[in-house]
Amino acid sequence: MIEHTPLFLTVAVIAAFLVGLSKGGLPTVGTLSVPLMALVISPVTAAALLLPIYVVSDMFGLYLYRHHFSARNLAILTPSAIVGVGIGWLFSSHLSSTFIGMLVGLVGLLFCFNAWVGARYRKKTRKADIPGGIFWGILTGLTSFVSHSGAPPFQMYVLPQHLEKLVFAGTSTILFAIVNAVKLVPYWELNQFSNLDLSLGLWLVPAAVIGTYAGAIFTRIMPDGPFFLLVQLTLFGSRSNSLRTGLCPSSLPNPSLAGIAVFSHHALTVHMRGRMRNGGCGCDYHRGGPCGACCRT
Repeated sequence: MIEHTPLFLTVAVIAAFLVGLSKGGLPTVGTLSVPLMALVISPVTAAALLLPIYVVSDMFGLYLYRHHFSARNLAILTPSAIVGVGIGWLFSSHLSSTFIGMLVGLVGLLFCFNAWVGARYRKKTRKADIPGGIFWGILTGLTSFVSHSGAPPFQMYVLPQHLEKLVFAGTSTILFAIVNAVKLVPYWELNQFSNLDLSLGLWLVPAAVIGTYAGAIFTRIMPDGPFFLLVQLTLFGSRSNSLRTGLCPSSLPNPSLAGIAVFSHHALTVHMRGRMRNGGCGCDYHRGGPCGACCRT
């Protein structure tokens, strides 16, 4: 049982607020929630504790972006992502943390490369094709389930379509809200919520809700250039860490927040393979536009 010390409660409130900010449109800060909580509790426990916060925050994100989404993209990606979650559930005891780390890292770095130097993505608009959507949708659901990193596959598919910014944000919000809700079932069946005081999540909801609305306001007033540059750099850094984790799964965490983030990713995927699966929350959410995108968990 988690000891509710003043330090733990303070960190938990800040982490919940960051989750809310990410749901409101600032996905980069959401990547800090689990590593921040890992300063006071194990990363696996932190991820499991925050998952209900992500789900509740999703509801408010759905309200904020209820009029902005691509119906065609959702029709293609949603069932595909659910299949990906099912695959992750079915093979949860066999999935390799090394493989997943490298997969997520490589996809994310490829996305950054395309965003920065792939002029063809900025000049040529692609349609939401079904074969590509099925592939990237399954990968989105799988990586979201296993390592809570479904943003890069989603962005690789949707960004080249040059959707209007709010439509892009709304599509990702709705998709990952559904994915997170679906993930609750296998996470529960895998006992990832065992030995957790989930009632604590109720006390953290107000901080997450406030963060959601604050994030929505800040996103609308922040210039596109700095916003996209920030999220791209964050995506590049986080996916580099994922690749490093995949290549060096036995490496010890660095005594820094970045090191904790690497350790968190590795711990989540390793525990997904074993009997003690005390899971993670990683609602991946993004916002982006023709010149960039963002990844948030």
